[in-house]
Amino acid sequence: MRVVAKFGGTSLGSGDRINRAADSVAAAVREGHEIAVVASAMGNTTDDLLDEITFEADESDRAEIVSMGERTSVRMLKAALTARGIDAVFLEPGHPDWPVVANENGEVNVEETKKRAAKIAAELDGVVPVITGFLAETMDGHITTLGRGGSDTTAVMLGKYFDADEVVIVTDVEGVMTGDPHVVEGARNVGQISVDELRNLSFRGAEVVAPSALSYKDDNLDVRVVHYQHGDLLSGGTQITGEFKHLVDMLEEPLACLTIAGRAIRNQSGVFHRLSEALAESDINIDAVASGMDSITFYVDESEAERSENILHREVVEDEMLSSVTVEDNIAVVRITGGELPNQPGVIAGIVNPLADAGINVHDIITSATSVAIFVTWEDREQTLEILQNLY
Repeated sequence: MRVVAKFGGTSLGSGDRINRAADSVAAAVREGHEIAVVASAMGNTTDDLLDEITFEADESDRAEIVSMGERTSVRMLKAALTARGIDAVFLEPGHPDWPVVANENGEVNVEETKKRAAKIAAELDGVVPVITGFLAETMDGHITTLGRGGSDTTAVMLGKYFDADEVVIVTDVEGVMTGDPHVVEGARNVGQISVDELRNLSFRGAEVVAPSALSYKDDNLDVRVVHYQHGDLLSGGTQITGEFKHLVDMLEEPLACLTIAGRAIRNQSGVFHRLSEALAESDINIDAVASGMDSITFYVDESEAERSENILHREVVEDEMLSSVTVEDNIAVVRITGGELPNQPGVIAGIVNPLADAGINVHDIITSATSVAIFVTWEDREQTLEILQNLY
């Protein structure tokens, strides 16, 4: 079995934890597995170094400075492995076998990185490479970085290019949890989660696996998250399943758009709950919701429009802060899912501009971490679908 194990800063935060990491790698190697290691900077080293740059420094110099965290980690971990009789080598920018090549903006040169990764992968049965995470090197030898969460990106990317069976992310939580164990009581491990679910959580603040890393995962590569105290690289934790695929699809049935107006409605606690609960109690499914400072919009099946309007009107009458409810029929929704759509600069313009050029008015746009929903009039649906399918 070929595994890329990524150790986060917490899991390398002390000599004892480095020993624990080395023990788990050595055990897997002795069982006959091919292991490559990606190491983050120890503890909070990167943040500490950044905090100390209180002087003017260009991006190249900043990258050189912050790289010292990862450079230290790989030396420590390599030494710990050597002490256990494991043939190991540390790889950092500047090493002749360094794999991760990028431009000055941190964009990976896929062709060159794949070629270099293949060379390392061919030698995994004889040596454990301990690779600095987060860092990349330009073709002319300058250091750059892969951005926040770059060590996760390094691990999953190399896992893919090494043709590994699994990437194991070793961190300070028991895999993906039902809630933040530092905040909520009774948080438990989620044994399995899809990349779509996890990326939505990651973009909304869950610090488990960097969203940029998940774009490299495919169906042939398993990714697992385990706690550094677990001690076994090959079991436990949370399995991340699936892969991101761009998909453009259209809801086959028309929607109705119900808009409730009210004074500073966004500042009223419980108003959304009351309105959505009233619909739920009548078994009306809400397809999507949009809100503004003075309005909330619900999209429901057009067949439920009249019933929904009556239900919401009763809520409006009973709440003096709400003004009125209006209905618009014959709305279509086309959804684009996959990748990091809303987090790509210009992605909304790239969707809306071609529709505008075609004379299609966009009724509404609702985004999440992994999807964009475009609402248009029913008569524009087929042309909208065709345009977006050609884009993605």
